Amino acid sequence: MKVAFIGLGTMGYSMAGHLQKSGLQVTAFNRTEAKALAWKNEYNGSTAPTPKEAVKEAELVMCCVGNDNDLREVCFGENGILAGLKEGAILIDHTTTSAEVAKEISQACLKQNNTFFDAPVSGGEIGAKNGALTIMVGGDKEEFKDIENTINIYAKQVTRLGDVGAGQTCKMVNQLCIAGILQGLSEGLTLAKKSGLDLVTVRDVLKHGAAQSWQLEQRTHTMAEEQFDFGFAIDWMRKDLNICLEQAEQLGINLPVAKMVDASYQRLQEKGFNRCDTSVLIKDIE
Repeated sequence: MKVAFIGLGTMGYSMAGHLQKSGLQVTAFNRTEAKALAWKNEYNGSTAPTPKEAVKEAELVMCCVGNDNDLREVCFGENGILAGLKEGAILIDHTTTSAEVAKEISQACLKQNNTFFDAPVSGGEIGAKNGALTIMVGGDKEEFKDIENTINIYAKQVTRLGDVGAGQTCKMVNQLCIAGILQGLSEGLTLAKKSGLDLVTVRDVLKHGAAQSWQLEQRTHTMAEEQFDFGFAIDWMRKDLNICLEQAEQLGINLPVAKMVDASYQRLQEKGFNRCDTSVLIKDIE
């Protein structure tokens, strides 16, 4: 099967690599050419100078870029994905975006006899490298069966939530939960530290009880050592939280914890921590 992958960033680089290593013929495009060449050399895949050229023979196209505007940029225009998609091809977007842009691109695909799935991912850079991502999918129920096995190449869990937009909505829920967990973890670890407790010992106790979480187990020791130069940057988390807050406003609901965490991240951005992992939230609590 011929596959195209658009966007070789922190997540896409490894995801496209897993596809190529599985025996599929992958053609990749990245806006920074040097990154595309590095991927080509590492995985022995193919690259193309434009999204249009990358997708022209592909049956499946995966995309993983930064935000709504980035997605529109690679999808539309004379050199965009939609200009090169052959009839019947399927476009799967792994970018975390608004549900609105997912529906917009889905409609554009339908007009030219293509199928679209919004399929944001969770699991971070580690999950992408290990092929262990959690993927939330919105799109046609029957055609989902045709793509599930391929997506599973770089995932540990792939679930269809509903029609187009449902995947992005589930990702919003995911990010809201992470924000709340990090807020509670940061406050708890700060109290433990100020009280003289060893944070790693605290982690080893709590991970067996109701406070257990991925963030507790994976980030307590790095937060204790003030290591924040990995993982999911707060620039991207603020982008995601703003999508959540906009959706909440449309639904007429209030998200007080999300607003509080977003304000904390804004203060940290202003102090130069914008490219640090989201667990740097503890520095605002301190």
